[in-house]
Amino acid sequence: MNDRIIHTVRTSALNPGKVMLTGVMLASAAFAASGGEAINPPAIPAEVTDRIDARFLDYQTEQHVPGLVWGIVKDGELVHFKTSGVGNLETEAPVTSDSLFSIASMSKAFTALAILKLRDEGKLYLDAPAEYYVPELRGWTYPTTDSPRIRVRDLLAHVSGLVTDNPWGDRQQDMPEDVFTEVLKEGVPFERAPQMAYEYSNFGYALLGRIVTNVSGMPYEDYIRDEIMLPLGMTSTGYDVYTVDQNRRALGYRWEEGAFSKEPALGPGVFGAMGGVMTNADDYEKWVTFLLDAWPPRDGEETGPVKRSTVRELAQGLNFPRVYERDGLEEGETCDVAMTYAMGFAVSAECDLGTTLAHSGGYPGYGSNVLLMPDAGVGIFAFANRTYAAPSRIVREAALELAKAGEVPAREWPVSDVLADAYAATGDVYEQDSLAPLDGKLAMNFTMDASIPVRERVLADLKEQAGACETDAPFKANGHLSGTFTWTCENGQMDGWLLMSPNNPPLVQELDLSFTPAI
Repeated sequence: MNDRIIHTVRTSALNPGKVMLTGVMLASAAFAASGGEAINPPAIPAEVTDRIDARFLDYQTEQHVPGLVWGIVKDGELVHFKTSGVGNLETEAPVTSDSLFSIASMSKAFTALAILKLRDEGKLYLDAPAEYYVPELRGWTYPTTDSPRIRVRDLLAHVSGLVTDNPWGDRQQDMPEDVFTEVLKEGVPFERAPQMAYEYSNFGYALLGRIVTNVSGMPYEDYIRDEIMLPLGMTSTGYDVYTVDQNRRALGYRWEEGAFSKEPALGPGVFGAMGGVMTNADDYEKWVTFLLDAWPPRDGEETGPVKRSTVRELAQGLNFPRVYERDGLEEGETCDVAMTYAMGFAVSAECDLGTTLAHSGGYPGYGSNVLLMPDAGVGIFAFANRTYAAPSRIVREAALELAKAGEVPAREWPVSDVLADAYAATGDVYEQDSLAPLDGKLAMNFTMDASIPVRERVLADLKEQAGACETDAPFKANGHLSGTFTWTCENGQMDGWLLMSPNNPPLVQELDLSFTPAI
């Protein structure tokens, strides 16, 4: 594509009537250092968004993508959003925030959350065999006589023993319910016994859709739309490509032998539970905001269609981690990333990004990706209308650009009263060269692990090296009962770790100080 159409739609799109505003403001206020009203996050610096935009535009050119949209959500605000290109090559209509894209396997998170919501309603159990809710599975032949029956949880985490089926599954979206029923009655071959390894299965998520249908008493797409999407204000999102305004669709294209050809639309059907959602940026922003609002745990009323604690379960994987080497922003810079599939999301421990939830979508005519950084309240998403053009690498690079610029700091835990008290006493210990300020605050193991005289001699040695320290420096809590601190001292830096015990009230079970001389 020689001429790229680039549109800046908006930089702040959280309007006063938005469903999740209250919850997001509660989250921000809970972690505000001042304890006052939450403040909307500042816009991301232009030099950062310029670099991010350049990466997406280069990707669009290199991968022959007719239309591309991308956005960044931070603390409940769409702080950056851009579009480039067209949704229809014949009319050259540009893509906008209202353009409808198929998001393919990013649909799985909606199905997973529907299962969890039904669990919350007491209508199913994650550890129950799936055949409790889909009777056709009861006659299946498992690969070994000692194979466990497939649980609902196994389907969520892709450990059901079913074979990977991306090439086949992507063409099954419009399979009718009655045909699927006959397939289930006949049984399917297994790759291995369930609960032995991760293996991505679209068929498994189609089964979850059938569970939603059977348990809720209504078609899975109606349950998800009525119980999750519409309460979030996602009025343009759904599963039936034929019922939407066709002028708003970003048509799907294939790039082959130097030319574009239109991909046929896939209608609604059984496999839509694994990949059938069609949405636009305006709606998807609401979904990302809703998901991120589940972090951090806090007091306050529930404002969404599903409990915050239930949303956080989407990040809980099973014990089949994989390790990947990922490239950094600089050439030759790599990072080993541990990943496990949770429920509708792949969860990773990233070197520079912390915990991330991500998922790609690849379909005939479309590619998409979303990456959430829940500890920072930041999410990035992108939609494309070219077959399998999921911009996963670019979305991650955008996240790395934000991290490099300091735009994704993890939210700070509030310092509990018990930690604040113990930390204040720790400063007095250092100032007085004595553990006396901690009298009555020490757990029973403290003096057993090392005697008071020994600890005070070590303290004296440290103080001789470090000199006077600024012991009123901020304390960084890791939770309600532990945290770290850094003191600036005359001769260098003192790093500390404070850990309270599970007693009631909590007592100091560990106090570590480590001095680093100034260079």
